[in-house]
Amino acid sequence: MNPLFARPDGAVLNLPSRRAGADDGVVAQAERRDFIPLPEGSLLLTLPGRSLIVFDGTKRDVIAEVDGAQVNAVAAALPLGYTRTLLPAFVERPEAPPLPLYGYAAVAWDGGRICVAAARTDSLETWSATAHEPAAVRACIESRMREFPSSALVRQLALCATEYGCFTAQNAFLRLGEAAIPVSPACNAKCIGCISEQEPESGVTSAQARVRLTPKLDEIVALGEAHLRAAPEGIISFGQGCEGEPLLAAPLIADAIARIRAATPAGTIHINTNASRPRMLEKLLEAGLNSVRVSINSARPAVYAAYYRPQGYSLEHVVESIRVAGARGASISLNLLTHPGVTDDRDEMDAFATLLRAHPISMVQTRTLNVDPAVYFAAVGRPAQAPIGVRSWLAWLAREFPSVRVGNFTRGFG
Repeated sequence: MNPLFARPDGAVLNLPSRRAGADDGVVAQAERRDFIPLPEGSLLLTLPGRSLIVFDGTKRDVIAEVDGAQVNAVAAALPLGYTRTLLPAFVERPEAPPLPLYGYAAVAWDGGRICVAAARTDSLETWSATAHEPAAVRACIESRMREFPSSALVRQLALCATEYGCFTAQNAFLRLGEAAIPVSPACNAKCIGCISEQEPESGVTSAQARVRLTPKLDEIVALGEAHLRAAPEGIISFGQGCEGEPLLAAPLIADAIARIRAATPAGTIHINTNASRPRMLEKLLEAGLNSVRVSINSARPAVYAAYYRPQGYSLEHVVESIRVAGARGASISLNLLTHPGVTDDRDEMDAFATLLRAHPISMVQTRTLNVDPAVYFAAVGRPAQAPIGVRSWLAWLAREFPSVRVGNFTRGFG
């Protein structure tokens, strides 16, 4: 596998005289078995101010210039349904700016095409581009705006559906699959990779603007009830990328769930949450919530806290929420923010196995963590020993926990 580099004009070329490097917490020579052809829908990304690490035989080298011109390392951001397995291997130069919030995957040239370090981990028609054809989305937005002419919630979702291309927002208009209902402007974590509210000193621009207004109860009920009536196998989903933590708006959500469930038993009512407030989650479950997806990056308290930077709660509260959801019979999935060199670290695997054995978790959603790898490693640390590799980690998870589904998309209850 040959390394790829980007010239100042943006052209991406390969370096046939060297072998590509890749990073899994420990930088090593890239192996062909770890790569697949670059999937359709991937983004090829230049890493400005970052020299590429390559290999000449067993000798490691750093390439900052090619033919007298400064060059940059290259990575890829994967489409939905894929999980990254290796990071790009690079060295920051002094002028390197902060990287935007993407899930940077290692890329290389196999002699005929660009390949990426990734595994296909899921597919679902309601999450496909064909199910979200732009003309159909626009037509349905116009229809819903006429149906709910005074709804600020519908106007927010229209922004998310068009400007950010959010599939769950689009689904609210298409009445398809999992539909977003964002409710909470506030959050009790300061995640390093938060896509909706970055701290000014981070130097990173948020991928999208966070909602600033709490929707009215009637708006939530009307939209949720209409979606579940039109899509009986559908899902309404609280806790989106454009909002903070939905458990901070638990009383409002509980009232909405109770009214929706009084109107229709159809479909699934779901929450994506940091699970920081077990008692509030219990109130939602009592009201009729039946599916919970808990976001974590690690089952180790120190690594968890280093990324989430929780305000007034800890991983212990998260685990208690998982216990509460299990006791109530809810479907539980983990939104596992995967990162090579952390997820596949042997100590992390031991802690994660303990969590899976203790609770009735039905699914692990492997979500590539969108963050500058150097920033993440600076926060949580590199592994003390060579990890087993994310591809091997996926095989371990399937072998040791055959009843736990591995994928990327939320499914209906049961």
